[in-house]
Amino acid sequence: MTDPDRYLRRKWTVRAHGNKVVFNKYSSEKSEHVYMKIFLWALYLPFYEDMLVEYRIGDRYKPDVVSLDTSGSPLFWGESGYVGKVKIETLAKRYRHTHFAIAKWDTTLDPYVNIVAKAVKGLKRTAPFDLIRFCPGDEERFIDDEGNVSLMHEDIEWVSIT
Repeated sequence: MTDPDRYLRRKWTVRAHGNKVVFNKYSSEKSEHVYMKIFLWALYLPFYEDMLVEYRIGDRYKPDVVSLDTSGSPLFWGESGYVGKVKIETLAKRYRHTHFAIAKWDTTLDPYVNIVAKAVKGLKRTAPFDLIRFCPGDEERFIDDEGNVSLMHEDIEWVSIT
């Protein structure tokens, strides 16, 4: 998705699984951060059809992508880029029934596997905590010239911790 004619400078329109979403690219944000949000949205949309982007849920923390149940509690929470140890620990404890996914750009997942494993140890959680690695070139690999996003877990490096 490197062709500048396919999106406005600050708004990127993409489609996946019959849905269309406009992603805002804020001036302080790197393009990679927006790509990771797009990929999380498209990757988990088949499982959480009502996925929202940059939606406040009344928590101190705001997810990059989220799916809510009928009472407004998160079923799925996606984060892209930097997520600190304290935030991981807090979210894992606070939302024990929420499926989390953290996307990283071009970095090893090993340190984050250790952080998440320690954060969930001893907690009675009912949902997984996924860690995903995206790499340079994935934007062209997974987004076509019309803004259609297509990827599956088999296409990426990922780890699921339960």
